[in-house]
Amino acid sequence: MTIRTAKIIALLVTVFGGLALWQGSTFRWPGNQQGYEPVQPINFSHKLHAGDNKISCLYCHSAAEKSKVAGVPAASVCMNCHTRIKPDSPEIQKIAQAIAEDRPIEWVKVHDLPDHAVFNHSRHVTAGIKCQQCHGPVETMERVSQTETLQMGMCVSCHRTHREVTLDEAGKPRVSKEVSEARLMASTDCSVCHH
Repeated sequence: MTIRTAKIIALLVTVFGGLALWQGSTFRWPGNQQGYEPVQPINFSHKLHAGDNKISCLYCHSAAEKSKVAGVPAASVCMNCHTRIKPDSPEIQKIAQAIAEDRPIEWVKVHDLPDHAVFNHSRHVTAGIKCQQCHGPVETMERVSQTETLQMGMCVSCHRTHREVTLDEAGKPRVSKEVSEARLMASTDCSVCHH
């Protein structure tokens, strides 16, 4: 390494260190979208639907129980209720128009992991992990925001805390502290989340 290269590296370390100190508690590492709360194309209140009306997360995000992704509900799912409830609302009219034009609603993704990490919703949902564990108290949010960092340390910590997963009578995994013959272990092996 030349002296010039060493000086450039020292300058970069100083600049980034200074920025981190200057930013204080608002400094975020790349990939940390904690606090991200984008405006959506439809003004949808999770507080009203999941909180006040107690609609299960899995009613709209039904894929979470069966696949890696939770999925975005089709506009037709909204209209299961809204053909009768507030059909003249401007927001519901946007949904009806999307259906009439056969186009999807372009929701803005809030919780987005880096491409090098894999998360399987179905494994966690069938193990009894509540959506709020990673997504925060969505049932209290008018507009969804990312409350957790979703960084590796959070996942590893959870896997260490919820190590034992037992199987219920149907053979589906569920979180339990009881010792059982039929048990799985939440993995901390790197290759489980990094392929």
